[in-house]
Amino acid sequence: MIWKKSFILILISIFLASLTACGAAQTKSKEVVVYTAIDQVFSEKIINDFEKETGIKVKVVYDTEANKTTGLVNRIIAEKHNPICDVFWNNEFVQTITLENQGVLDAYTSPSAADIPQYYKSSSSMWTAVGGRARVFLVNNDLLSKEDFPTSIEDFTSGKYSGKQLAIAYPMFGTTKTMAAALYAQWGKEKAKKFFTDIINLGVNVVDGNSVTKDMAAKGQVAIGFTDSDDAREAIEDGAHVSMIYPDQGDNQMGTLVTPSTVALIKGAPNKENAKIFIDYILKEKTERKLVEDGFYDLSIRDAKENGIKGMTLSLEEIYHSMEVSAKDMEELFATAK
Repeated sequence: MIWKKSFILILISIFLASLTACGAAQTKSKEVVVYTAIDQVFSEKIINDFEKETGIKVKVVYDTEANKTTGLVNRIIAEKHNPICDVFWNNEFVQTITLENQGVLDAYTSPSAADIPQYYKSSSSMWTAVGGRARVFLVNNDLLSKEDFPTSIEDFTSGKYSGKQLAIAYPMFGTTKTMAAALYAQWGKEKAKKFFTDIINLGVNVVDGNSVTKDMAAKGQVAIGFTDSDDAREAIEDGAHVSMIYPDQGDNQMGTLVTPSTVALIKGAPNKENAKIFIDYILKEKTERKLVEDGFYDLSIRDAKENGIKGMTLSLEEIYHSMEVSAKDMEELFATAK
């Protein structure tokens, strides 16, 4: 009898343990861990909507002003052999591709991305881009008449304008660095390097960041600032007498650089299935348009051309692979000028 009682107690213990394990599994299956470099004021709204619609709890780690995106990237790499993060939702693509090269991303093809152009996707399905901002000219309307507005990137160094009329951020940083890589991929090293050499030789105002470029054009210190669409929109919303021009929009022109956000599944994600649900949600057209409406994205990458904005059709991977060479040249050209 004693052994029967002991056996029954063992069975009960096993049953209770299995219930506990199932409960833990169910709890775990209702969460997803997201690292994001998207500004919290914008991403928090999307995350809250996702939680309400799916019932999945999002544990989110935001970047900070101290470390920006690099801190999150380094953290993901450090956690490579014991992943904590399920999804990396980034505000650009260069460091996302760096993570792919580090072997910390997993392939996933989201059905939500079916209508996103292929050049905004990883060739190995490791990440997908969405939303974005564009490189634009911000023209001061008091200093230039419409017939003198630039229409192409090449106008910037054509000699049509004096260097004192122009401003651009140092091309060793941020989206201007990315633009340099894009021109190297589009034009080849020789022509692209000449473009930036001409910027120096013309005496163009080369300044610390796109916001400075924007301010100079808005205040009339220069006639044309080469900046990003988010900075240009800010100047327009602030009431500056300026116009935003998307360069190279003709049928035989290359289009302007669009820098998108990206979302990727982490290899070994503890909550893999929920991670896929989150990625699907971020890549939905309605989510992208919500972020356009809120002002984080300046345009949708799905239909930019239909809305009168022609983007470059270079793959993001081509731009990335040109960056090492272009960055070295930019450092050599502009380090002494800085």
